[in-house]
Amino acid sequence: MLAALAASERVRGTTSPNPPVGCVVLDASGAVAGVGATLPPGGPHAEVVALREAGERARGGTAVVTLEPCAHTGRTAPCTSALLAAGVARVVHAVPDPNPVAAGGAEVLRAAGVRVESGLLGEQIARGPLRAWLHFARTGRPHVTWKYAASLDGRSAAADGSSKWISSATSRAEVHELRGKVDAILAGTGTVLADDPRLTAREPDGGLRAHQPLRVVLGDRELPAGARVFDDAAPTLRLPGGDPAAALDELAGRGVVDVLLEGGPTLAGAFVAAERVDRVLAYLAPALLGSGAAALGDAGVASVSQAWWWDIEETTMSGPDVRVSAVPARR
Repeated sequence: MLAALAASERVRGTTSPNPPVGCVVLDASGAVAGVGATLPPGGPHAEVVALREAGERARGGTAVVTLEPCAHTGRTAPCTSALLAAGVARVVHAVPDPNPVAAGGAEVLRAAGVRVESGLLGEQIARGPLRAWLHFARTGRPHVTWKYAASLDGRSAAADGSSKWISSATSRAEVHELRGKVDAILAGTGTVLADDPRLTAREPDGGLRAHQPLRVVLGDRELPAGARVFDDAAPTLRLPGGDPAAALDELAGRGVVDVLLEGGPTLAGAFVAAERVDRVLAYLAPALLGSGAAALGDAGVASVSQAWWWDIEETTMSGPDVRVSAVPARR
């Protein structure tokens, strides 16, 4: 299953609106016969890719999949049909498919005599490459990760407005890797005017990564034609207004599943207040600024009793910085 997880991670950002699934096919003796991951829309799913590599060795073997095999016909035939045709005797999947259109694969396989097991490393898989897609399938909304870098006292910029570089080179490299795996990066017109960002995913040497997310600029303020966000490195979409829900509805209609929010404190506050932040990814640098812009603006909180509470799911080091991943607390 860990090998299937690694395969799914390699294709993250290239499969939307389909899920980035990984699959490992074992032969009857338990040896790895094929490994696959979902190809871009219109291409085969992970099970089919792995089965093609396994060939006849799949007969009587086991398919280990990060997501329950689909049982419906879309752009491609059902994965359950491919597994049955290959003669697989056992299927182990980590996460049930929450999409009512595609769900039911486990039942189809069991009815055909295949042994099916569910839940192996389910929590770990659900927090990995499938996180955004599972959210999208359950809610119909793109998954939003608000990423920010700040000092230990929560400042995203110093009193003179300078913000480069609060986070370390290690953290910045991690963020560019993350950018290369999401569907869209969203910022506001204020950030574009203040920082003139490119909002691209870059390699450590400054070159562009193979996958570039859609750049989304939210707001009504006029922007200079020469702004770097309008260069030809990646497509850019301008969305008027400042309503987070409306913006995400528009992106959902375009097949965007995974969004990285990189706007300033005002936009971040609007998304938090609208309950449209599904994960916070904070990089905290070992520095104190004392004054300057806060990382988060007005989020509709007037007292501690109104605070938005979060569950810390992971805390780790990123070079000298502390990286914190948090999700909304259950209310």
